[in-house]
Amino acid sequence: MEEKDFSLRLAILRTKKNVSAREMSLAIGQNPNYINHIETGKTTPSLAGILYICDYLGITPSEFFDMDNPNPEKIQAIIRDLKKLNDNQLDAVAILVKDIVKN
Repeated sequence: MEEKDFSLRLAILRTKKNVSAREMSLAIGQNPNYINHIETGKTTPSLAGILYICDYLGITPSEFFDMDNPNPEKIQAIIRDLKKLNDNQLDAVAILVKDIVKN
């Protein structure tokens, strides 16, 4: 992932959460322009900053960097529910998902 990809991914996930860059900056204990500066490429967050960002977004760093996953928070919630199902229920869900993806 390149720096510009990180900035874009942050902007997309923040927007999906429906929060402003300023609001997110303040919520993670940073100056009001922190997220804006990351999204515009003026600065790069530290490892701790990345962890705070992911925690705020409710996702893991792995989910943040998974560019093929456009909705990590929603998929995470679905996985939590899937873990509660028995084998027969999982088989039924698998068939349903395959059918949806096929169409």
